Amino acid sequence: MPEVPIKLYLDKILKTCRSHASSLGLIPGPVKDRVLRAMADRLTRDEEAILAANEKDVDALGKSFGTELNKDRLKAAVSRVRMVAEDVKEMAERLRIIADQPDPVGAVTGRWERPDGLVVSRVRVPIGVIGIISELKPLVTVESIALCFKSGNLSVFRGSPDWALTHEVIGKGLREAAQEEGIPDGAWVLVDRPEKDVALELIRAGKALDAIIPRGGAGLRKAVVDGARMPVLCHEGGLTHLYVDADVDLPLVQNVVINSKVQLPAATNALDTLLVQQGVARHFLAALINRLLVEFKVDVRGCPKTLALMGQMPISGHTSIVPATDDDYNRQFQSPTLSVKMVVDMDEALAHIAGHGPCMTAVIATSSYASALRFTREVDAGAVLVNASSRLHDAEGFGFGSDIGLSSARLHAKGPIGLEQLTCEKYVVFGNGQLRLPHPVPETYFDAIMLKRP
Repeated sequence: MPEVPIKLYLDKILKTCRSHASSLGLIPGPVKDRVLRAMADRLTRDEEAILAANEKDVDALGKSFGTELNKDRLKAAVSRVRMVAEDVKEMAERLRIIADQPDPVGAVTGRWERPDGLVVSRVRVPIGVIGIISELKPLVTVESIALCFKSGNLSVFRGSPDWALTHEVIGKGLREAAQEEGIPDGAWVLVDRPEKDVALELIRAGKALDAIIPRGGAGLRKAVVDGARMPVLCHEGGLTHLYVDADVDLPLVQNVVINSKVQLPAATNALDTLLVQQGVARHFLAALINRLLVEFKVDVRGCPKTLALMGQMPISGHTSIVPATDDDYNRQFQSPTLSVKMVVDMDEALAHIAGHGPCMTAVIATSSYASALRFTREVDAGAVLVNASSRLHDAEGFGFGSDIGLSSARLHAKGPIGLEQLTCEKYVVFGNGQLRLPHPVPETYFDAIMLKRP
């Protein structure tokens, strides 16, 4: 029997989602928390089945390489797809962390009373139906489903075919755990069709989806941003800059720079461009670059001043520095690559950040409170940090659990998109007969009507 065309397949799914979304937003917070904990317990029980399915995905990936002899490429691909017991434990723990977070739905973010007695409240409500296209590991799948469920949203999740069988086992367990707690099927959807056109159709489903979220590399993010017919909630695009001020604690800033770049180079909040005030460069930059090159194998790309400085220093490995191009200062590397530029002062640093955006994360290393305040006030970024690693820019680092991604957008929310940011706000107003004046009924007639009431 031929498969249903992808567009018809998705249209049917999305039509059903729209009918389920309103009821999902009405589930009480304690019920959602109980369901999430039951899902975590089910993942723990299904550990062997999940790892067995994952092993099949790894075998299928290996066979897809055919006779290709590039062993390094195959090894990297297998390492990316393979899961271990710790990965399953982390998924379960992430569900429990989300369950422990406050429920944002129904939270009153503002309340005031008007002179006429009208009581106006601003209340958090779910966004609706959210599409998620991911090429990342199953942890992202579980976390995304849980965050959307907790925030009252119905998620339509399309994961990478590399984890097809793994997702199947995980999805079955999560669905059954939720059903046992009274949640009907359809609280989220895991799209099981592997074709690339599924992602394209989701991007185009403007009338069916209220928002879409890409979770993956720069290519996926660009495709979604360019083609989406609905708001893109967060796409993790934007650069990470770190400015080293003239007045600075050098040992502190060296640790901050290394952590920002090396802790996880592939992260979207890993350091891309290091800006150093030229007055401290001679005492700071040469030793730092030497450590990055030799100890951490970072590809350093420097401005002419940086190249000149390193050319004068008798340091092993300095020849590995290459000249930075204009394009390097516009790139989100997500790799062990760093561009370095000396600047005259903070004015030049701020101008550089503004001219090479959008900025995802901005960090200043300084001992000057005045400099820190100016930097935080003037930089337009998803998050601005003072004397702290850019890698802390996420929901966990900021202390509110998990997030579904980072945003540098000017609309809706900047920074980590967590439970609260997966909601929007509506106004709820209580009155006792207030009218917009002037009332169209003549005052004398209105008074007469009032007098006739018993």
